[in-house]
Amino acid sequence: MVELRTLSEHESKQVLTTRGALFASEAIVPDAQQAVAAAQRFGFPVVVKLVGERLAHKSERGLVRVALGDASAVQRAAQDLLALRRADDGNVALLVAQHVSGARELLVGMVRDPLFGVVIVVGVGGVSAEAFSDVQMRVAPLVRADLDDMLDSLSAASLLGAFRGQQPLDRDALWRTIVAVAQTATERSDIASIDINPVIVTPQGEPIAVDALIELRTDHQTSEASVPTPVFPRHADAGFRALFEPRGVVVLGASTHPGKFGFVSLHNLLASGYSGRVAATNLARETVLGIQTVESVSELPVGAFDLAFFCTPASANEQLLKDCAARGIGAAFITSAGYGEAGDSGRAAELRLVEAAKAANVLLAGPNGQGVVSTPSSLCAQIVAPYPPAGAISIASQSGNFVSSFMNLARATGVGVARAVSAGNAAAVDVADYIEWMSRDTATATVLSYIEGVTDGQRLRNALELAIARKPVVLLKGGASAEGARAASSHTGALASNDDVFSGLCRQLGIVRAAGVEEAFDAAAFFATSPLPRGNRVAILTTAGGWGVVTADALSVDGILRLAELPDDVMARLDELLVARWSRNNPVDCAGGETRDTIPLVLEVLASCSSVDAVVYLGIGIQANQARLMREGDFYPGDGLARIVEYHERQDERFATAAHELAKSTGKPILIATELAVADPQNAGPRTVRELGGMCYASGPRAVRALGHAYSYARHRSLAG
Repeated sequence: MVELRTLSEHESKQVLTTRGALFASEAIVPDAQQAVAAAQRFGFPVVVKLVGERLAHKSERGLVRVALGDASAVQRAAQDLLALRRADDGNVALLVAQHVSGARELLVGMVRDPLFGVVIVVGVGGVSAEAFSDVQMRVAPLVRADLDDMLDSLSAASLLGAFRGQQPLDRDALWRTIVAVAQTATERSDIASIDINPVIVTPQGEPIAVDALIELRTDHQTSEASVPTPVFPRHADAGFRALFEPRGVVVLGASTHPGKFGFVSLHNLLASGYSGRVAATNLARETVLGIQTVESVSELPVGAFDLAFFCTPASANEQLLKDCAARGIGAAFITSAGYGEAGDSGRAAELRLVEAAKAANVLLAGPNGQGVVSTPSSLCAQIVAPYPPAGAISIASQSGNFVSSFMNLARATGVGVARAVSAGNAAAVDVADYIEWMSRDTATATVLSYIEGVTDGQRLRNALELAIARKPVVLLKGGASAEGARAASSHTGALASNDDVFSGLCRQLGIVRAAGVEEAFDAAAFFATSPLPRGNRVAILTTAGGWGVVTADALSVDGILRLAELPDDVMARLDELLVARWSRNNPVDCAGGETRDTIPLVLEVLASCSSVDAVVYLGIGIQANQARLMREGDFYPGDGLARIVEYHERQDERFATAAHELAKSTGKPILIATELAVADPQNAGPRTVRELGGMCYASGPRAVRALGHAYSYARHRSLAG
């Protein structure tokens, strides 16, 4: 059982002051007479408190007196406070401190997360702290920019600037206190938490702490400084190449029954067009899907196969793994269940499997996994559909279902996949390993990952830090709620960390954390298909007013993006191109007055404007949608319908092509959004966007959400202003 002990306020301040934290001057005295003497040394007004190890919540008991302006007030307050002492309070004393006044109060603190270690907390302080819960968390170590991000992310951020005659918060001074907290917590593993509240911001902007408590745990084992930094990579690149780019694949446990994994996996491998050597084992030596199976792996030639795909009982796999190693196979993907998820005996079998793979120098993926996809190798070695189009998104997931979800979206949008793998039980290779390797993979432009729980927070942080330095990383995290955390634990056996801590880690590393499957894929698709924005000024072009209004609303939700202010010369040019009733504002609403060349010309004006960093185009496909109805009606192709149908479809193709070419020539993102991307994917507009290798978003709000993620990433990487 964890036992906690709280240092007194004065002891807590002493620990932090020695490391640079800024506190008001104070003294500990035993009686009223010495309290008066201390107050006279500091100068009035002062604060007097009754303090002791057992007095953590002094305000609730009325044990604090503030703004005492003379000696008699101090003496009365000291006497009153001593009279309030209870028998169970233990040793108490009087704390006399300089009175610090200010209308703004912050809190600075530390909690020790079981997965990620020291977590720094900054937020709104004082008596309002619990009521408003306006806090930000980041995982140590922090850099100076993390503080700015934390403060700017608070709901009360505007109060920290120049405010009603008060100077802006001195952030550098507050940073000193944060450094002191982080250093104290890192050096002393016996500290469970630190609470400095309030930190009063004076009218001059100086942050001065006036209260602090340090909570100690008596069961600590070792100093965190002694914990080794996780090292990547821990698996040789040859193992990952064997998994994702095998020269040959052997399916173990092939079956003639179309409903069994041994049939489905072999079918998917062959149906995807894999051109390497394919073999399969079957105890009865049956022919499966035209493949003459062998009874044993030992019958296969040495060095001809790199990947073994296991659809065999768990009880047979340890020996089969050794047999595969003897034939020169460098990677094994094990779909078999009955391991760590199946209790003590399963965990023991999983450990033996890991040791066997390690001894044989075989990369072990799984067990209890769904499979692996690698479009550069036309490889679909998995026990379920789908097989996605080729592209530059790589997927690493703790859940096989989300691998399928992301690949289904790839098929629907045409934005393809390079690699995809489900980690299963992650006995030897976990999601952190895959993310780090994919970030080094030349076929991968962006990494997309689903994570439920974390077994080693430091390893995951290290992997993400390495990966994000190379390319964008998009994460979808399960277990954000208490109910989800319990579900995640039962699914993967890993812990779901405090969600605020995880979000803070993503922000400080520049990781895109998405709230849902579609948002995650939209963001990854943006990175895979579009140039990064160099700023946050957005122009919206719409063929109907309502779409522009809703998209502008979505753009302003989180304050990351803003509508661009169009300069006079751009407005004048738009006046020439558009009908008199156009919106004369951004969003640029064409008001239904487009001619043949309106959309390409307006797009060019907006994309070429130096005050615009990105363009969102809404309404593609309207003409082709009318063409579809005409084509389906009873009058087609007569009455001139054949000609107008062709014209409408050709126009939407032109619009998509114009947007694509402008994005290339200007280096600016031009996002196209329409519900027809989902409602009618073969509409000439979204179809042409796909054919040109772009992403057609299902709505304006989804497009600007993806753009916002991209801008945040670009700004974090110092690629945008």
